[in-house]
Amino acid sequence: MSDAVELEANAAEAPFIKELIKVWRAQDSHGAWDNKADLALLDEYILTKEQRRALPIVGDPDPETLWRLELYYNAICLSIERATGVMITPMMKMSHEGFGRMVLIGGRLIVVNKQLRDVHRFGFDSLAKLAEEGQKQVQAGIDMIAQFEAVARY
Repeated sequence: MSDAVELEANAAEAPFIKELIKVWRAQDSHGAWDNKADLALLDEYILTKEQRRALPIVGDPDPETLWRLELYYNAICLSIERATGVMITPMMKMSHEGFGRMVLIGGRLIVVNKQLRDVHRFGFDSLAKLAEEGQKQVQAGIDMIAQFEAVARY
């Protein structure tokens, strides 16, 4: 098995990917995606370099892209909650041009603070990169809560 195939197989088992799939499944109240494979739900997060180049440099994000971004950060919130027991709330402020900020708040603590740019191009090169970036955000949130636990639990 090649390294790239092995990385993708390992990414499919990553805790963050499993949480993101759960978040997506929770959105399907009518069962429209029941026959869709779990990893197929995440296809929209994968943008190859060629696909990214085909997108304009400046563009307005469509509602589906914003929704996908929100679900990504909801999965991060839930992963941090599971690890720490602190309820995490996402807040996003976005301009129509795709620039803005996402903050994840636990208690009175900003657990994750992410500046967003070019949201119309939101995506990852591979499933492995999606899992890596998601887990990096989760770990940053867990570390911030560990450092300022009294503020997060206030």
